[in-house]
Amino acid sequence: MLTEMDLRDLCLAQRGAIEDFPFGEDVRVIKVRGKMFALIPVGSDPASISLKCDPLLAQAMRDTYEAVQPGYHLSKKHWNTVTIDGSIPDNEIQDMIDLSYDLVVKGLTKKERAELAALDE
Repeated sequence: MLTEMDLRDLCLAQRGAIEDFPFGEDVRVIKVRGKMFALIPVGSDPASISLKCDPLLAQAMRDTYEAVQPGYHLSKKHWNTVTIDGSIPDNEIQDMIDLSYDLVVKGLTKKERAELAALDE
């Protein structure tokens, strides 16, 4: 089962991801090019993560997993909060993180996407 620090590390492994605390020390915010794609409460037990999601898929995930709820203090339509309680396989949580990151990157400008791609060169 993933820990809070595992979630942080998975998010920061995304190209160009940075960690920030714009809402105070209680919430770790992971961004790409200034746009949030993950929020991780600090010290929560069990760990949880809020992730951006396509609205239709967000609802399907909520219908499939009890541990997936509408985003806490976020747009209920576009964000899910996932409680890490062992009911969702770790690889599916990784897929959710990847999807959130990809959605945010897709919304960046062409220039910002090119700058991200250049990080691998």
